[in-house]
Amino acid sequence: MGQIFCCVQVDQSTVAIRETFGKFDDVLEPGCHCLPWICGTQIAGHLTLRVQQLDVRCETKTKDNVFVTVVASIQYRAIANKASDAFYKLSNTRGQIQSYVFDVIRASVPKLELDSVFEQKNEIAKAVEQELEKAMSAYGYEIVQTLIVDIEPDEHVKRAMNEINAAARMRVAANEKAEAEKILQIKRAEGDAESKYLAGLGIARQRQAIVDGLRDSVLAFSVNVPGTTSKDVMDMVLVTQYFDTMKEIGASSKSNAVFIPHGPGAVKDVASQIRDGLLQATTQD
Repeated sequence: MGQIFCCVQVDQSTVAIRETFGKFDDVLEPGCHCLPWICGTQIAGHLTLRVQQLDVRCETKTKDNVFVTVVASIQYRAIANKASDAFYKLSNTRGQIQSYVFDVIRASVPKLELDSVFEQKNEIAKAVEQELEKAMSAYGYEIVQTLIVDIEPDEHVKRAMNEINAAARMRVAANEKAEAEKILQIKRAEGDAESKYLAGLGIARQRQAIVDGLRDSVLAFSVNVPGTTSKDVMDMVLVTQYFDTMKEIGASSKSNAVFIPHGPGAVKDVASQIRDGLLQATTQD
């Protein structure tokens, strides 16, 4: 309708390409323009100056023969003072950019191993951006930003990488667990040694107390009962201890002690054996 009245409107962030009898005439900025169509002037088309984005998925192979899919995100826009070049020189801008991205990625990634591809994705993005900037500036386009947004190895490779990572973590966990068990065993051994040492001190003190008590008992008995010897007192003490022991064994329902031979007369034999053993040891000394 605007061309009927020889006027045309160009929207913001957009330029219009004006032709006269099919030949490029001028680039119309945003706003209202007079367009005398009766003189052969017309609008050939519009060109946006907004930043556009193109996502390119490129499958390639790494140096260690792993197939990966690299996803590159290209942000570009037409240059206002080169709008005629951007409009006339390229018929398929997105296809052209995609071809350059394929060329650079398939030239860069095969030089790197899989781990290096992840580590050097910024370098790959810079290489793509430099190549695109050099090529597309001649066609009136500016490359704003180039990003490598994703690197997708083959599914089997991803599973293997996860298993390697899991195995490494399990190995670290096993080492930590073994170290903890080692420390626990050392502490347990130290505690057991300390316990046995203290138990030994207790037994030694107990035996010393028994010896002191027996000595005092023998002396007191000898003084209070005239005519008795130390042997008579020891025999009586042994008989008393024998009956005390039998009483403790009988009172326990879970006792596993075996006392052989059995009978009061056996105490005499035990006393004789102890006395003979002491005498033999004294004689040898």
